Amino acid sequence: MSIQCNVCQGTGFKNLEQIDPDEYGQDVCDCSDIDAVLKWIKGHDGHDVQVCDCCGDGEEWYGIPGEHYNSEDPIGCNGPYASNGGLCKCH
Repeated sequence: MSIQCNVCQGTGFKNLEQIDPDEYGQDVCDCSDIDAVLKWIKGHDGHDVQVCDCCGDGEEWYGIPGEHYNSEDPIGCNGPYASNGGLCKCH
């Protein structure tokens, strides 16, 4: 059973509040278009918006953005959360 990430509130990104929806569009700010957010991150300097380092490594997700313990990022000491005793950081 997967759970939503508490760090990014299930979006897969941290610090999204730094993106102005009036300037960049709602699809970027609400993560309805993940590719648009990734493109925004690469195209802008001086911000802290990033792939969530709780459900990923800060550059890529372990599985589904904003989720933990699905088939691609299982709980346990052999999975991506091994450095935290097998649990995601927000567990």
